[in-house]
Amino acid sequence: MEQETNNCCTKNNRPVQEEHKGSPLYTLQVYTENIAGILNQITAVFTRRQINIESLNVSPSSIKGIHKYTITAYCDEPTIQKVVKQIEKKIDVVKAHYYLNSDLFLVEVALFKIATPQIMVNPEMSRAIRHANARITEVNETFCIVVCEGTTDHILNLFHELNKNPDNILQFTRSGRIAVTRNCQEEVSRFLHERGESL
Repeated sequence: MEQETNNCCTKNNRPVQEEHKGSPLYTLQVYTENIAGILNQITAVFTRRQINIESLNVSPSSIKGIHKYTITAYCDEPTIQKVVKQIEKKIDVVKAHYYLNSDLFLVEVALFKIATPQIMVNPEMSRAIRHANARITEVNETFCIVVCEGTTDHILNLFHELNKNPDNILQFTRSGRIAVTRNCQEEVSRFLHERGESL
């Protein structure tokens, strides 16, 4: 049973990340002042280096007046270091840092709209949903809605499992990643404290 669970939500029994030629998925957290146009400045750094942004989430941080950008991209470490340094040179950027998955508590959310007739005749689809700890939130005779939370690989592996027949998935959408570090405070909190002391 354990072996079945491990293999159920993989594509050819390999992580999705291997499709990116060995480049790890980095998560950047960028803290900025709440200024219009800063998003264009940040994304332009990736564009100039021809790095594709996998996901992007923007929200207020725990610090008043500071917004937090969570960006994911497949890249090598020397390049991502240069990207972070270039982003930090922007006037309205307070602090930027990059992380691997192991450095963070993270989650993404995906919604699958699946054809009900397909899921009724294919028990492997229901099994894949259960093994991925996903849940069915709505069902009618035409479609059902499945919600899945987890890492990028976890969600995309479920997608590949459910999409073995192109008629299975009617719609699919995935949120940007949200993440907090394993440190007690926001990374930028220590930076602001140290800067305040130096002033």
